[in-house]
Amino acid sequence: MAKDSKVRQENGVVLSFLPTGEYYFNKGINAFHRHDLAGAKKYLERAIQLEPYEPMIACQLGLVYMQLEQYQESNDLFKQILDELDPSMTECLYFLANNYAELGLFNEAKNYATTYIEKDAFGEFLEDAEDLLYIIGAEDDAEDDYPIKDELILKQDKARGLLESGNFEKAIEIFNSIIKDFPDFWSAYNNLALGYFYLGDMKKAARILEELLEKNPGNLHGICNLAVFLYHQRRDEELEALLEGLEKVQPILIEHKYKLGATFALIGKYQQAYNWLNKLKKYGFEGDSSYYYWLAQSAYYTGHEQTAKNAWKHLIELSPEKEGQEPWNENQQKPIGFEDHITSTLKKIRSEYMEERLFGIFIISKSKRKEEMISHPDFKSLDEFSLTEKVYLAHVLESELKDQFDPDGMIARAHQVADLLYEEHHPISAESSGLFLMWFSIFLEGMKKGQEYSNLKAFAAATEYIWYKLKHEKKSQQEISKRYQISCSTLQKYAKIILQYCQ
Repeated sequence: MAKDSKVRQENGVVLSFLPTGEYYFNKGINAFHRHDLAGAKKYLERAIQLEPYEPMIACQLGLVYMQLEQYQESNDLFKQILDELDPSMTECLYFLANNYAELGLFNEAKNYATTYIEKDAFGEFLEDAEDLLYIIGAEDDAEDDYPIKDELILKQDKARGLLESGNFEKAIEIFNSIIKDFPDFWSAYNNLALGYFYLGDMKKAARILEELLEKNPGNLHGICNLAVFLYHQRRDEELEALLEGLEKVQPILIEHKYKLGATFALIGKYQQAYNWLNKLKKYGFEGDSSYYYWLAQSAYYTGHEQTAKNAWKHLIELSPEKEGQEPWNENQQKPIGFEDHITSTLKKIRSEYMEERLFGIFIISKSKRKEEMISHPDFKSLDEFSLTEKVYLAHVLESELKDQFDPDGMIARAHQVADLLYEEHHPISAESSGLFLMWFSIFLEGMKKGQEYSNLKAFAAATEYIWYKLKHEKKSQQEISKRYQISCSTLQKYAKIILQYCQ
């Protein structure tokens, strides 16, 4: 399905009413003026899908992203306007400067603000740009620090993105390098601990936090993360001792209040969670989807059902895929995986890492929302896919092209191995995503070296076996061999093959 197609067909009937980009643009503007940012985003994203070369639509959507603190998406649009759509819209230079300042990338902010003043000496945002330059450049002797800060924040953002998408090993590698170069950058310790936690290496995760709390004893994020780790390890006595201290904490920063409330909710201390999260709502705090999720959970389990329903309504506006997972829904206990999570799948499809993009295509093959994902405005155009990805997508969509471009069935076999892993590990969780990423990475490395993938069960079993081994989680060869219906000797043979591609 073409991303910018204006013809929709349902059950063989072409719809006669096709609203234009202008129609959705006007609805988006009205929603924006009502401070309905979620509605504005939805309408403007549809408008830009229909009118991708209209700079006014792109600019307005960029401003909505800015308000929603989606700075990367906002910056991409402003840069596209300046590079491709309408270079005369110099106000986009100021908007970029503002976004980079919010991100803490002060060197970039300074450059864009200066360029804006140079190009539009009588511009609408001239005073704002001058104020911004004053704030970020008050002390000339601090200028030399800008490149260092920019490098640090960019590395941190890249590693966080990898962490969120399940590429834990690559995220851990970057966080370790950040700590080596910036040993006082405390948030890197917390994120590194989370990376090991998601990999299942509890000992390393705890060690990292212990090191952090030795160097920075009052680090609230570290204490909260440690509480979560203790909860998952069922170390109840240590957890209770830690909670006694946390219950006495009275943080000043909004960020810390939210962290405290979310931590209490995650470990099932709903009354304490509700006290903090509901208090934030009274302050006018507009959180992300996670905030509304934990507020709804804690409100429901403390008897505040109306607050819970209102919070869930906000959550669905931000994350429609959460529908049906309400705490009062009897069926919500069913495990929910990445299969129907549109946003995270689209991020994987656009990753700079090939194994992550292939994993994203695999998720699409297992999703009940396949059509939604493929027709989404953020789905890559076919021109952006590599040949391997195109062939795999054709396989997933059961297109005739799959046989034309994959005559030896190499891509098909990679998918079949992933299918075998999926039978044992579904739905796909944050932890098990590492297994699938590992398989696609192995497949790509093996393909470069002419590896033949004939014994699919052996490759699946060996991948799982090595995955557990790297996580320091004991699984016997007999157990895994039995599940995949192969012999232990075959498992050992293929584990050696797998290991050479994991170095």
